[in-house]
Amino acid sequence: MAKGLRKKINNSQFIFPDKNKDGRRLFVDGEVYVKIQGLEKLKKGRVIVLQSGMPEPNSSLIELEMVLEILKDKSISPEIFFTYFPYGRQDKVFEPGETSVAESLIKKFVNYYKVRKIYIIDPHFGERPWIKKYPIISISATPLLVKKAKEDWGKDILCLSPDKGGQRRTGIKGLSKERINSFKVRHFAPKILVKGRKTAVVDDLISTGGTLLKCHDTLKKGGARQTIALVSHGVLADGILKIKKRFKKLYLTNTINQKTANVDITNLIAGAL
Repeated sequence: MAKGLRKKINNSQFIFPDKNKDGRRLFVDGEVYVKIQGLEKLKKGRVIVLQSGMPEPNSSLIELEMVLEILKDKSISPEIFFTYFPYGRQDKVFEPGETSVAESLIKKFVNYYKVRKIYIIDPHFGERPWIKKYPIISISATPLLVKKAKEDWGKDILCLSPDKGGQRRTGIKGLSKERINSFKVRHFAPKILVKGRKTAVVDDLISTGGTLLKCHDTLKKGGARQTIALVSHGVLADGILKIKKRFKKLYLTNTINQKTANVDITNLIAGAL
């Protein structure tokens, strides 16, 4: 992804953290190592930390905080571009004793590390009211996915959201899903007629695949002729495999480094920056 961005963003310099003495980014016990050289040069220009999605969210967040702390020590206020924001589903206090992890992280980035802007591709919390308090720029991969699907399957394909949150984020109507708490959801059938139609379920992420699988079964019961999936973030490889087996086709962006990703977001990043 970085090589593609270099060609598309003029006059840009890409700096990668140094590896440790063993030539690794992780120590043998799993601890993250970060070292950045040439920091004095960074004070003169715009600094953007590109946080590419990783299947392992905890180490990626530790690495990010280490990078931000190094920049903070040099009084550099950067921007962050998240291709995928980890902990995005823990975006609300559903029950006593919980915390909104997503907002807590954003607040820390802005208030402590002095991050000026935060770009996020399809954040799961995009419709939460608290997002307006922070310098967040939400970028949608949905138009890119829909365009690709219509090129391959025809302009008459019917795009549907799997839940109310997706409808608010994308403006695409469809099925309904009510989140009861951090673990349980309830699904409702669509009011849109799908019998005999080619349908595409547009969702922000795949983890276990449960939501999309239930959507597939609901659409098939409604008489849908063909069903494909359009997804921004592939979080778990096992969930992705389940979706590929059940749906006619899966279009998945490379916001997270998964081998099955087949839609490139390089132009999306370059256009936003």
